[in-house]
Amino acid sequence: MKKTLLSLTLAAGLLTSAPVQAAEKLTVLLDWFTNPDHAPVITAQTKGFFEAEGLDVELIEPADPAMPPKLVAAGQGDIAVSYQPTLHAHIEEGLPLSWIGTLVATPLNSLIVLKDGPIKELKDLKGMTVGFSVSGFEDAMLGQMLKSVDLTMDDIELINVNFALSPALMSGQVDAVIGGYRNFELTQIEIEGREGKAFFPEENGVPAFDELIYVVNKDKTGDPRFAKFLAAVEAATIYLTNHPDDAWDAFIEAYPHLNDELNKRAWADTLPRFAKRPAALDAGRYQRFAEFMAEAGLISKVVPVETYAVEIR
Repeated sequence: MKKTLLSLTLAAGLLTSAPVQAAEKLTVLLDWFTNPDHAPVITAQTKGFFEAEGLDVELIEPADPAMPPKLVAAGQGDIAVSYQPTLHAHIEEGLPLSWIGTLVATPLNSLIVLKDGPIKELKDLKGMTVGFSVSGFEDAMLGQMLKSVDLTMDDIELINVNFALSPALMSGQVDAVIGGYRNFELTQIEIEGREGKAFFPEENGVPAFDELIYVVNKDKTGDPRFAKFLAAVEAATIYLTNHPDDAWDAFIEAYPHLNDELNKRAWADTLPRFAKRPAALDAGRYQRFAEFMAEAGLISKVVPVETYAVEIR
């Protein structure tokens, strides 16, 4: 009996002294500075969901928002947060990228006007000025929205307002802006004492698309860390859905400079839009949107969805 107890004591001592397995490091390059759009990833970080999967995740804000997918394609990062329209364009360019998951499963992009302004319906855009920040996809999106009410781009005047969308609209520099996020710009306008109105592309001729997605290097989709990452994000999204206030408190504790009215309201407004099954692929949606981009001249051909998207199980 004593020998048995001694053996158990020695075994316990060996287990206690054994080194704890180090967490696997993973870098995630964000699309923009940290904000409520990234709530599932931040919640996975602040509430321990990454840690539970054995991951040590580093979230990196980009110096140049256009670079994260390109860096991942070049092997200088593991996962990039990007946009579905951007992925289609990058595949056209030949970048070795693959979708592995969805962060925000609905469009956030919209056309915004002032509610007390002259534009009550889309057809009222005829002869008006529209401010924009980035040409390309937003032009195609606007063109399709105009087409839905029998207008063309020749019926409006486009004005580059850089990234001052809301200020340009509220100051009267333009009559409308394209590219404003419905979960931010509308609130910002209201905080400034005005009221905005958004026209949603997915309700006006543009196929629905995922606003924010996770992309990786196409040659590394078999990396086992990605399945762990998506499992952690899914668990965090469910937690965020069930406990939004607690998740918000953890968010502002980690990023106290974001504790203001705009971000607090954006947090609540974005909650319904996060993908509850981030690893699930809607191939039909990607096919339809690729066809839209090809028709708009943004890409030259539609390639099979399985060549740039993979469900990790």
